Amino acid sequence: MTYFKQFVRDESGATAIEYGLIAAGIAVAIIAAVQGLGTKLVSTFTSVEGALK
Repeated sequence: MTYFKQFVRDESGATAIEYGLIAAGIAVAIIAAVQGLGTKLVSTFTSVEGALK
């Protein structure tokens, strides 16, 4: 029973989980930004291609 109480009070892994969640949030933001930029680049190069023809 005392082992279970110690396990419940132990917060040493909480920081690692928080850092993992922060890293996942940053990754999602980067992916969204890159996708938006990629779409914009495709349209820019398409218009340049059309102007060169």
